[in-house]
Amino acid sequence: MKLISALLALMAFPLSGLAQQTQKPPLHGKHWMAITGKPLAATAGAMTFQKGGNAVDAACAMLAATCTMWDVLSWGGETQALIYNPKTKKVIALNAMGVAPTGATCEFFKDKGYNFPPEYGPLAATTPGTPGGLMHMLANYGTLSLAQVLAPALEMAAGYPIEAQTANSIEKNKALIKQWPYSKKVLLTHPGQEREAPEAGEIFVQRDLLQTLAKLVEAEKAALKQGKSRKEAIMAAYDRFYTGDIAQEFVRGSKEQGGLITMQDLARWKPLEEEPLTVNYKGVEVYKLQQWTQGPAMLQALNILENFDLKGMGYNSTKYIHTVYQAMSLSFADRDFYYGDSHVAPAEPIQGLLSKVYARQRARLIQYQKNDPGIGPGDPYPFEGRKNPYRKLLKARGFELDTTKRNFAPKHDVGNHSAPAEYQDRLWRGTTTVEAADEEGWVVSITPSGGWLPACIAGNTGVGMSQRMQSFVLDPALNPFNVVAPGKRPRVTLTPSLALKDGKPFLAFGVQGGDTQDQNLLQFFLNVVEFGMSVQQASEAANFNTNQLLLSLGGTKTEDRKPKPGQILLNESTPEPVREELKKLGYTMSFDDRTSGPINAIYFDWQHGSLWGGSSNHGEDYGIGW
Repeated sequence: MKLISALLALMAFPLSGLAQQTQKPPLHGKHWMAITGKPLAATAGAMTFQKGGNAVDAACAMLAATCTMWDVLSWGGETQALIYNPKTKKVIALNAMGVAPTGATCEFFKDKGYNFPPEYGPLAATTPGTPGGLMHMLANYGTLSLAQVLAPALEMAAGYPIEAQTANSIEKNKALIKQWPYSKKVLLTHPGQEREAPEAGEIFVQRDLLQTLAKLVEAEKAALKQGKSRKEAIMAAYDRFYTGDIAQEFVRGSKEQGGLITMQDLARWKPLEEEPLTVNYKGVEVYKLQQWTQGPAMLQALNILENFDLKGMGYNSTKYIHTVYQAMSLSFADRDFYYGDSHVAPAEPIQGLLSKVYARQRARLIQYQKNDPGIGPGDPYPFEGRKNPYRKLLKARGFELDTTKRNFAPKHDVGNHSAPAEYQDRLWRGTTTVEAADEEGWVVSITPSGGWLPACIAGNTGVGMSQRMQSFVLDPALNPFNVVAPGKRPRVTLTPSLALKDGKPFLAFGVQGGDTQDQNLLQFFLNVVEFGMSVQQASEAANFNTNQLLLSLGGTKTEDRKPKPGQILLNESTPEPVREELKKLGYTMSFDDRTSGPINAIYFDWQHGSLWGGSSNHGEDYGIGW
């Protein structure tokens, strides 16, 4: 025990220097708060609040603006949201994830030589979910018209000064963009020149997208003239996108470039309202979307970590880092095998996965002497009164479900040898977040994505298609719940978060960053709840990432996705003694000044009747409060 204690000596980061100052000031508001991935998009939210809109209206305006600005997503991507309704005092989960189109089968992709669906291009596309998700939210929970909410996005599509990040991403990826004629037409504004992408600050015009958005507003106005209600008018615009002339051009343009999406695929798809998943962590109710996202992995990790004195360990001490890393590895091992579309059979064992008793069983597996490189999926089925139907499959992969034995992953399950920069890009691959709240009590947390650059634009719609098909697997041995099939949603990394305390909103928070999202959000939440940081302090605080997981995004080869057991990304500020202790525990360390995607968050200060906003000190994320 003395040796173990010595190895895990409390080498905490000093909280004093970090807690007293932040590089960006916290935001304060009395009436509303709007935070998202781009300053102009946050302004769109502020403009919408100034029109008298509520937090849902403002969130929809920010979502529309970020899509128009290609903030690592576009209009053809996917939207997932948590909404707190102050009238019912309930959290609503919105599933606006697109589905695999007709013809998207394992055999189809395997015949093309893929081990996973492709990263880019028309074959990477699920049906677009963001337009439907936005209009569903607005129609059911907003107060303004679609025309009012889309006004900033329409103005941007007509021409806005493009920022360097997006402009340079276009230039960097122009070789791929040139493969798709409609993308080339829109994005390469200087064809034939040395720099073919727009320059930073150039007025970037998207005529096709402007026409598409204008058609949505036209449909709404026509319905209102016919005496339709506000909600019916918005849904008339919805119908024009998914069954009308916009859908026809989308499908034509997709098929021309080799895509699979049909008119029937668009017409059948609908956004879904679901019951969110939740766990209680020390009196705080934390809400996530269902297991078609990775969100429950954070809930599982909280259940495991509830069994430890994290505050007593000290913020980012050796023991704290080791314990949280192990808890994340246990949770992600379950994520990698048991998560999938909750609306398609087989049914995932989510009740067992979120059982507190199961979490205590998993917590007992944590070794304090060293990192466990062989952590594998557990067996949650007994905790919901069922027998695991996949025991043989797991055993064939070398995993034991006997809790008296420790899992050791076979060599073929580990050993990702991707180049560090390439691997890190896949791990971090970003999106954006939208956080909004108002004085009436509406709260919205959205993590939209899809259609990021380099995107394949569908015909003359100006709409970039999703690339989320790559998150499916073709081999059921990897995950029997996430095998691609027409009409099915992939298990995604996208994971908005809400937390309530004493029955009232406590935190709304989100982050970009692929597989790191729930790692970073977990640490952000613990920074606030365990270590008393403000939302700005917590969003800037040093973070760490585990690479001991199966990548959800990346290449079509199995080797591109394999875990890297024991590899940890640490902040450059990590003290030397902590580095030495972690090395002794078997970790392979890398360092960066950026160890988290940009975190955006809102804290509800009920004592003073105000809102606190936090937005990370890197990236372009920005907030406005009033």
